[in-house]
This record gives sequence, structure tokens and C-alpha cells, in this order.
Amino acid sequence: MTKQEILAKVNELIAAPSVCADVKAAAEAYAKNQDKASADALVKILAAEVCTVDELIGLCESETGVKFFGAEKAKAMAEAAKKSKAEGNKYCICPACQAGGEIYENREAL
Repeated sequence: MTKQEILAKVNELIAAPSVCADVKAAAEAYAKNQDKASADALVKILAAEVCTVDELIGLCESETGVKFFGAEKAKAMAEAAKKSKAEGNKYCICPACQAGGEIYENREAL
């Protein structure tokens, strides 16, 4: 990815409705500063927070996931995640994890 493409993904991450506050703050700091310190901070938080599709499936099929999302929504999300995985996707089906995963995979462009 080029620097401009990675910055577009960072802006996509910032705008994602599913982005958590800590990730959004790190992405905003990178978008503003575009320096090594903010890039390192963003990479570190993405490594900790981006959910894989397998993690999402596990959560949705767990008792915790059912309690959190409700049985119907957890089942639907697990099915959507399995379909996404079958299509070759590695990250959770939410926009924040998808953008964050792409940024993390291309972190050398930060």
C-alpha cells in the first residue's frame, strides 16, 4: 500500500461506526501527525484490538456472545462470519476490524 492508500484506510477506520474509542484516538493521532511514534502506537493497539474472523465466530458461538448479542443476533453474526471466512477474509465482519486488519498487515507503509 502507498502512504496515501494507508491514510485512506486510517480515515476509514476513524469513520467506522464499530471502532472503539482507544483505536479511534490512535488512528486520529496518526492521521494528524503521521510520525513514527503515532504509527507505532497505532500498530500496537491494532495488534491488541483487531478481531479475527475465527475469534468472532468463537465469541458468537459462546455463552458470552449469546448473552452479549442475544441468541438470534449471535447466530446470524456467526453465520455471516463463517461465510466471510469461506470467502477468504481473515478479519471480523465489522468495518473497524476490516480496516484495522488491512492497516496492520500493511504497517510498513505507515
